Amino acid sequence: MNTGIVYHEDYLRHNTGYHPERAERLISLMRKLAEAGITERTKGITPGRASTEQIAYVHTDGYIKKVEALCHGGGGMLDPDTPLCSDTYEIALLSAGGVIKAVDEVMANNLKQIFALIRPPGHHATRDRGMGFCIFNNVAIAAEHLKRNYNLNHILIVDLDVHHGNGTQDIFFEDPTVLYFSIHQYPHYPGTGWIDEVGKGKGEGFTVNVPFPAGTDDAGYLGALHNILLPIAMDFKPEFVLVSLGFDAHLADPLAAMKVSSSGFGLFTDVIKR
Repeated sequence: MNTGIVYHEDYLRHNTGYHPERAERLISLMRKLAEAGITERTKGITPGRASTEQIAYVHTDGYIKKVEALCHGGGGMLDPDTPLCSDTYEIALLSAGGVIKAVDEVMANNLKQIFALIRPPGHHATRDRGMGFCIFNNVAIAAEHLKRNYNLNHILIVDLDVHHGNGTQDIFFEDPTVLYFSIHQYPHYPGTGWIDEVGKGKGEGFTVNVPFPAGTDDAGYLGALHNILLPIAMDFKPEFVLVSLGFDAHLADPLAAMKVSSSGFGLFTDVIKR
């Protein structure tokens, strides 16, 4: 039992109605994992809420207070794609706390790898703005947690979501301790992630974007992982690997146009773990 699963029923309380990012995503995932017997073979991990100080690793005080005030006022919209309900602020803290808990479990050598089934998601959230369904940037907070609490300075973030993780890129754009690698459909929301976005200052060369056209399949992704990610990562020598794993590059996803198969995601994970 080397694998853990982070989950909490309170993640369902982030009520977005009939929005594409809604509670049914996790309900169906957990049901499928149980039916396949996977939950029996993995360790369940219960997350706690991240502190505001941990959220402030990557977000401005003004933005954190804005989210809190909107939720305490009953909810609202951060942007046309990003709804908040009265519970969203607390659940967003729990979402970030889920990834922090996962990091702590791995660093304590309790588990080798952990899949965090969390919501709301985060990779579009910049330091001072939530967008694209995202409130707080969970993976960026986890990376900063590793840096500040475990003194790691070679952290690899692999982003396989069909959309470019503009928030994660922006947060670490000038940071040489975090290597951000993204494969995504281009052009597509949010319009960022071209190959010339490579970092700035001391962080130049530590942002790597692979913008693929619509219709790219397993072979295209595997080619990029083997021929671009692996050589760069081996040179970088990561001490910890974080993965922003959206599955919307799947051929059946209605909001994108990539052709990745279910087994393809397994193959991608094998490459990243190696």
